[in-house]
Amino acid sequence: MIKLFIALLSGLLFGAGLAASDMNNPERVQGFLDLFGNWDPALMFVMGGALAIAVPCFQIILSKRHTPLLAKRFYLPLNKAIDKDLILGAILFGMGWAIVGYCPGPALAAIGYGYTDVFIFVAAMLIGAKAHQLQNK
Repeated sequence: MIKLFIALLSGLLFGAGLAASDMNNPERVQGFLDLFGNWDPALMFVMGGALAIAVPCFQIILSKRHTPLLAKRFYLPLNKAIDKDLILGAILFGMGWAIVGYCPGPALAAIGYGYTDVFIFVAAMLIGAKAHQLQNK
């Protein structure tokens, strides 16, 4: 039960941060990606602020703890190889992000606004995730 509460609290905090920074607005994201038009640097500052907090916290936590508080182990990526699947996935993700202005987290946070485009994006995202899961069985 405590894990569910922590997950809920983390999701609410993440969603509140997205809403406060207006990063669940696809026009903000597309403005950041519009390098030769009306460029909006807001996303760069949001990402920089997140990294400025996350990187030192990860270093401190990983150096002081052998296991997380609510799990048996830390789940960190083991594969550090940059292969064609990673590159292709990054390209597809970036293209989708540039076209619609949503990535998974902000899209889920934006569902509460009730916009039709968000529901279509989330449905397509879930269908794609399920197709990938079925392909890799």
